[in-house]
Amino acid sequence: MKKDYEKQIQNVYAEIGRLTTQLSWLKKNLASSMTREQRMALVEWDNPEIPIATQARLLSLNRTSLYYKPVGPSPEEIAVKHRIDEIYTEHPYYGSRRITAQLRREGFEVNRKAVQRHMREMGIAGIHPGPNLSKRSQQHKVYPYLLRNLECRFSN
Repeated sequence: MKKDYEKQIQNVYAEIGRLTTQLSWLKKNLASSMTREQRMALVEWDNPEIPIATQARLLSLNRTSLYYKPVGPSPEEIAVKHRIDEIYTEHPYYGSRRITAQLRREGFEVNRKAVQRHMREMGIAGIHPGPNLSKRSQQHKVYPYLLRNLECRFSN
């Protein structure tokens, strides 16, 4: 009787180990193979057997992110972005500072950081010349390399 009981306990522990290994493998592969949106779609809100917190943990999601509903851009933000695009089309060499100044002259209350963010989201940047580091000035004197034909035989 005791032998059967111990064998049953050993089988249960072996099954727990197998299930734990399978669960960790599933979680690892599920998290790496599916996008966050796909994993969020797998959550069953009306499942009484598995709580939401457990489902979130199994899907490698934060529970609080399940309740977040993204908010679209406001009409003011859309108007500002539209005007930024128009200004950039007219003057592609304008950066965020000049675009901000132009918007303020037109009555938009917007700061430079917001304009920078909008420009970054739209994928636009002011056209500017790059550095000319490799061009030498013709006025600079060229000094001769005095050690060119000198052979070093010993240290000082």
